[in-house]
Amino acid sequence: MRILVTGGAGFIGSAVCRHLVGATGHAVVNVDKLTYAANLHSLDPIAGSDRYTFVQADICDAPAMAEIFRAHDPDGVIHLAAESHVDRSIDGPAAFVETNVLGTAVLLEAARRHYEALPAERRAAFRFLHVSTDEVYGSLGPDGLFTEETAYDPSSPYSASKAAADHLAIAWHRTYGLPVIVSNCSNNYGPCHFPEKLIPLMILNALEMRALPVYGDGSNVRDWLYVDDHARALALILERGRAGEKYNVGGRNERTNLEVVERICEILDRLAPAERPRRSLVTFVTDRPGHDLRYAIDATKLSGELGWAAEETFETGIEKTVAWYLSNRGWWEPIRAARYTGERLGLKKTA
Repeated sequence: MRILVTGGAGFIGSAVCRHLVGATGHAVVNVDKLTYAANLHSLDPIAGSDRYTFVQADICDAPAMAEIFRAHDPDGVIHLAAESHVDRSIDGPAAFVETNVLGTAVLLEAARRHYEALPAERRAAFRFLHVSTDEVYGSLGPDGLFTEETAYDPSSPYSASKAAADHLAIAWHRTYGLPVIVSNCSNNYGPCHFPEKLIPLMILNALEMRALPVYGDGSNVRDWLYVDDHARALALILERGRAGEKYNVGGRNERTNLEVVERICEILDRLAPAERPRRSLVTFVTDRPGHDLRYAIDATKLSGELGWAAEETFETGIEKTVAWYLSNRGWWEPIRAARYTGERLGLKKTA
């Protein structure tokens, strides 16, 4: 297959591109606007492959999307392009509505026109995989798991924009017959993660012996999914998933935020000893507005129908992740120097 991947220079997108080119026979057309969080160096392992093509373009640009579909004639789409950081959505929600909602609508329409022009045999195999988040479901209490039937209840501008995009994707299936599949994943972590998110921020701050800001009392729970496990799941869903269906992707690795930070400290104290234990750097700060208490995914449908299972536990995945940041200063040091130094986001107050 020739697969069009949007947002392929981002964290999850680059992992998907590396997996598709490195572990399957598929070809990839990576379409990315190259916003602040994109990094083409994340694609260095596949950049020289004759099965990899990069196109810089904005999914909100309808003529550009139409031309990309015409020129590259894809057999499927994995749509990952999105503004993704909750804190930034609190400070500037308009960009999230524009990219995540309007951009998704533009891409769906370009895909529909392409799909309708395909010969019957290719139409039967074509899929549009819209990649979303478990945050659209809102917050869980101390028990239970999100399933594909869980009602949507988003709390942040980010999750609301992703919920809207999910609804658009399903509507394009029901109204126009576009063979759309929606996936909703738990929190990803791993190599090439832009250091505004919890795990890479804590790794780099702890490495530099800077304060480790933990929201509230650190009791918020997330279900952690190693990014390469997610990439494998997305390839499976595109290849074998049923049109019109949703698939939840989760690692079944629940940890409180404080447990995550403390584990990072333990690993770094062993791999890069400092003058004092890094747990002493933990600093509790004002909680994020609308901070959901707990996320946890039930991935039974994905494992039962498609045979997927996570290969990494949180313990093995976080060890690999910390080691990657220690070994890849050339990837993250330019970001910390020029693009994001670790400042607190998401506390914008209205007048």
